[in-house]
Amino acid sequence: MDCKKKIKELRELTGMNRKDFCEYFKIPYQTVTDWERDQRHAPEYVLRLLEYYIRMQDWNKKEETDGRL
Repeated sequence: MDCKKKIKELRELTGMNRKDFCEYFKIPYQTVTDWERDQRHAPEYVLRLLEYYIRMQDWNKKEETDGRL
């Protein structure tokens, strides 16, 4: 998967908008914007680390967003 699709997929898993995602992970807003617009590419290790952290936090649980715990 290319960087553009991967970073957007990861951000959407968190349910955060771009600004909140950048603030949370301390990545400059312009950097994430460039990644999502395919103007720059994140290093593979950054994508892997973000994916690992996001999946370990389990942000993509539907039960939490639906209010069913």
